[in-house]
Amino acid sequence: MKKETSPLVGSEWLGQHLQDNDLRIVDCRWMLGKPGEGKKQYEEGHIPGAIHLDVDGPLSGKEGPGRHPLPDKRGFQAVLEKSGIGHETVVVAYDNGQGAPASRLWWLLRYYGHPHVSVLDGGWNSWIRSGGKISREIPVYSPATFIARPKKKWVVDKRVVEAVRDDPEVLLIDARTAERYRGEIEPIDPRPGHIPGAINLPFTEIIDPETGLFLKPEQLRKKFEQIGADQVKTMICYCGSGVTACTNLLALRMAGFEGKLYEGSWSDWSADKELPAAQG
Repeated sequence: MKKETSPLVGSEWLGQHLQDNDLRIVDCRWMLGKPGEGKKQYEEGHIPGAIHLDVDGPLSGKEGPGRHPLPDKRGFQAVLEKSGIGHETVVVAYDNGQGAPASRLWWLLRYYGHPHVSVLDGGWNSWIRSGGKISREIPVYSPATFIARPKKKWVVDKRVVEAVRDDPEVLLIDARTAERYRGEIEPIDPRPGHIPGAINLPFTEIIDPETGLFLKPEQLRKKFEQIGADQVKTMICYCGSGVTACTNLLALRMAGFEGKLYEGSWSDWSADKELPAAQG
């Protein structure tokens, strides 16, 4: 079996490996509140050989906590098999460059036992800037065999978060924008604010604003150490609904740390009026 792949690959590397038989490229472009927009963008042009999977489709479940619960094991397994993704297939996921939808697939694949997955650094924007080829052809692949084996310890629910949020050995990281974290705005969820005790590290700060690429591992490690990542035993990441938190989880991995996902995130927490909310 291949070793676990690097969390990131560049456009140059991908361009050199487009013809690899064991490679599957997944276009994860998606826009919150605009169902179908990512698929439309995909149909207008995508990286050659790419299929399309997004958060409003196979990358979320129909039942579970929050707005974007995890897809169930059998359903996700069936999607992978239909897409020609077997245990030894190398997967490269990309989005528009913000890192979140592609990181969601990166995390889901690893959660279900598929370690050979990377995110295209800079996403579609980087691919275009590099002069990468564009296709409108919708590929069809022969089915593969994949057995999903979820790592259930990687996920926590609201009861676990409530029990450990005051524990000094636990760091709770909120990936949303600072305005949402402080409770100044709340465009979609039941209540404004954040989980008491959580530290804010917006997922957008993981991306270099000048290059559109992920920060370097040493930069990410310094950023996480500044909020105490090297002083705790457990880190739990959350966001609005469990999508952008995956960007922070990927960044943690790059920085040499590991974290858990609060699946329902703020959409789940804020819907429970018995749970406290902090502002400021």
